[in-house]
Amino acid sequence: MKKLVISCLLLSFVGLQSCKKNEEKKEAAEVDAEKTVSTQCYKAVYEKDTIDLKLNTLKNGKIGGNMSMKVANSPEKVGDIKGEFRGDTLFVDYTFVEVTNKNKTFKNPMAFLKRDNKLILGNGTMQTTMGVTYLVKDKPIDFDRVKYKFDSAECADK
Repeated sequence: MKKLVISCLLLSFVGLQSCKKNEEKKEAAEVDAEKTVSTQCYKAVYEKDTIDLKLNTLKNGKIGGNMSMKVANSPEKVGDIKGEFRGDTLFVDYTFVEVTNKNKTFKNPMAFLKRDNKLILGNGTMQTTMGVTYLVKDKPIDFDRVKYKFDSAECADK
């Protein structure tokens, strides 16, 4: 009877240890997929408005980065972007805070068209459902009549 209990305990420990190793391998793969492969910075200026954008291309093909929006007559917005390219269009979620009120976080969808070495911030119809804002799929995004066209810029270390 003792040998049976000891054998069962031993098998349990071996099983748990192998699960732990699989978990560690999975976490290592996720970290590896989120490693930055390249970084590109952009800047858009329109009248008194300035937007700085830093895009990090990750090993898994996704895009991360940050953006700072200084728009005339409104508080500066700073935050992170996450998304991916679909064809020549970059779809991201911009999660940001206003510098004057860091207690409230906002999240907006954005679409950028990559044309030549530039990015164009598109205007699209947004809809909010159950607290989540998204670009309406059936409505086209306008990349022609826009304010913000981003040119490549030197990356500032932040």
